[in-house]
Amino acid sequence: MTKRSIGIVVLILFFGTMLGTLLGEFLGWILPDSVVREFFLRSVDFSLAGLSSDGSGVISLDFIMFSVQFGLQLTFNFTSIIGLAVSYYFLRYFR
Repeated sequence: MTKRSIGIVVLILFFGTMLGTLLGEFLGWILPDSVVREFFLRSVDFSLAGLSSDGSGVISLDFIMFSVQFGLQLTFNFTSIIGLAVSYYFLRYFR
């Protein structure tokens, strides 16, 4: 039994989620206007907007000589959760 590094596991789960999101966007593009299309296109957004003062989602650290900005936004839809589950299954199956 081989041990995987946590970086490889996170990378595989990340790419599974990305492929699921791309699949959802593709299905939303090819499906006609219907409830099914809305189901695949409905998404939940998570961002740093609550932590910034202006609500833009970008946190700025302004030093005299330089300025650093941090921003993060994650968007999940139904197929991204399916992609995450499939990549987790492959991680468990291919030990």
